[in-house]
Amino acid sequence: MTPRSARIAFSMLGGVNVSTGRELLRRVGSLERVFELSDEEMALVAGRRAAIVPRSVRLAALSRAEREEVFAAGAGVRTLFFCDDGYPQRLLDCDDAPAMLYALGNTPLDAMRTIAIVGTRHCSAYGLDFTARLVGDLAAMYGNVAIVSGLAYGIDVAAHRAALREGLPTVGVMANPLDTVYPAEHRDVAARMVRDGGMLLSEYPTGTRVHRGFFLARNRIVAGLADATVVVESDTRGGAMATARLASAYGRELFAVPGRVTDVCSRGCLDLLARGEAAVVRGAEDIGDALGWKPRSAEGTQQELPLELPPVQQSIADHLRSHPDATANDMCVALGMGISVLTAALFEMEMADVVAPLPGGHYMLTGI
Repeated sequence: MTPRSARIAFSMLGGVNVSTGRELLRRVGSLERVFELSDEEMALVAGRRAAIVPRSVRLAALSRAEREEVFAAGAGVRTLFFCDDGYPQRLLDCDDAPAMLYALGNTPLDAMRTIAIVGTRHCSAYGLDFTARLVGDLAAMYGNVAIVSGLAYGIDVAAHRAALREGLPTVGVMANPLDTVYPAEHRDVAARMVRDGGMLLSEYPTGTRVHRGFFLARNRIVAGLADATVVVESDTRGGAMATARLASAYGRELFAVPGRVTDVCSRGCLDLLARGEAAVVRGAEDIGDALGWKPRSAEGTQQELPLELPPVQQSIADHLRSHPDATANDMCVALGMGISVLTAALFEMEMADVVAPLPGGHYMLTGI
């Protein structure tokens, strides 16, 4: 048993999180003793907690942890145990935070400002545009900001892509182990996040079968990692609203983007605002003012040059400027372009974060 495998095994014991883990270690005395005590000794030391950690369960966890240690070492995965310095300090204030996080990448979250940006997968052009502008303004005004989200479709991945475009580190909290990426369409984004100073986080060791409850459970990590959470678009139910409730419970700042009362994807935000649970966010300055952030000086900044595109992509970009939300069929007709040429160009533009797909086969400009 190595110190690392002991930490991993401890986190695998049922019911162990930051709060219960602290208490169990206080009673037992050391991490190693957790795996050495007999059932009778554990019952004397841990009381009713002993029921969740019979010795057979503890030894099985230790065996699995040793395999996980080998995987982590080979895959470059870091293990962040709640008693170690590398564990995100903001999460230590959240009693239900996981005892262990698995990380790909290394974002210095404790030294950075952190903003969670969440929302529906069924987002609108308005939501995508607001997300891009908000992240751009956070980068321009404050600089040292990490963007946290869940790597899901819609607003989540739009926030990650905007952060990559603006040169900000971005953290994706996964609802699955780190040996896979879900959804698979976001593998390229996930790889770029890790490569460009961001990070992928999961509380699940390899081999864990994904359960639908994991997608809600990860919201507590998203909310706990952030100084403030911004809900861009959401109906009255869903993961973004769960993240909002958790952010409030943790005493973190909560913001919501106002939308039209007729839009389904704005109903959740409007409810948060109407009940006074969230503050209105119109831009980065609202967030900075609420958190007491001082904008960095504009002196010495340089205007970024516009992105140069190949001729076919430029014609698509020009059309989308004058015809927002155009479909692929619309562009084929208007530009006299074959569908194979168009889709190939759109794919390259999406990978470069120049365009983003919308529901119904529509597209919008995001990066120029």
